[in-house]
Amino acid sequence: MAITVRRLLEEGADQLALTVVAGENYLDRKLQETAMNRPGLALTGFFQYFANQRLQIFGLAEFTYLKSLSHSEKLERLKGLFEQQIPGIVITRNRKASDDILKLAEEYKVPVLRSAMVTMNFVNECTVLLEKLTAPYMRIQGTTMEIMGIGVLLRGDPGIGKSETALALIERGYSLVSDDVTEIRQTSRGRIMCWASEVTRYHMEIRGLGIIHVPSLFGVAAIRRRTELDLVIDLKHPTGNEDRTGVQPESVVILGCEVPCITLPVGSGRDMANIVEVAALNQKLKELGHDAAKELDDKIINRLTNGRVRNG
Repeated sequence: MAITVRRLLEEGADQLALTVVAGENYLDRKLQETAMNRPGLALTGFFQYFANQRLQIFGLAEFTYLKSLSHSEKLERLKGLFEQQIPGIVITRNRKASDDILKLAEEYKVPVLRSAMVTMNFVNECTVLLEKLTAPYMRIQGTTMEIMGIGVLLRGDPGIGKSETALALIERGYSLVSDDVTEIRQTSRGRIMCWASEVTRYHMEIRGLGIIHVPSLFGVAAIRRRTELDLVIDLKHPTGNEDRTGVQPESVVILGCEVPCITLPVGSGRDMANIVEVAALNQKLKELGHDAAKELDDKIINRLTNGRVRNG
């Protein structure tokens, strides 16, 4: 998903120490790739493998090389660069843009930004920010907890008891990530990252009680800013058709990622916090290669198979 130079400037003005020095009217040009490009070869006139869809970074090496050229050569090389329809230029180390760059930026309608950061640091920070801004994103109904390092998303109908279950888990020493609404994004590693919106972060709504501020009541250890999603738990009213063995695991696809999913029936007298806690710990064991349901199933099959052999 492409983003504009304007969006990069808005999101990274503070983090990347970015300011506009030219082409303010052309900030809507799109960045098609999250990687940066340092146009060293392009400034020598070699454009065969030039990454023209990337943001172009001018650091100490680029400026030093341009200084070694005569004015006519420098103007020719810069013009060749701008003719490639680049989306934008960032000048690092707070260096001043030359008059040639400013004139060409207006002529070819290319925004020029400046950062006070060292070039390598800027490239690293900007790449991470661009990957974050271009990653698939959505907002999902549910309460997210972190239980022993396992990110758990509790889903269910309103009033089913998601927040009450989460509250009981917090009292057991586990951490709240978000209540009722969870924002999620796919990471570059193909995982799902969960967090709460800025408005509702650290707060919970408990029916009959109202809004509570979790860290004030339970301490800062009771909250997490974000967590990776490892397990989805659907809380539902019992139907009588629930899986009793767990031999055939279920999953749900979120933002193109397959996440393990289990359905827990909510009934009178059931300690849902305890069951969710065990489900999270069992998921952790599965990730370590220990699947209790599969092991029991294998034992039963082996016993039946061996019994047939002896009887035969």
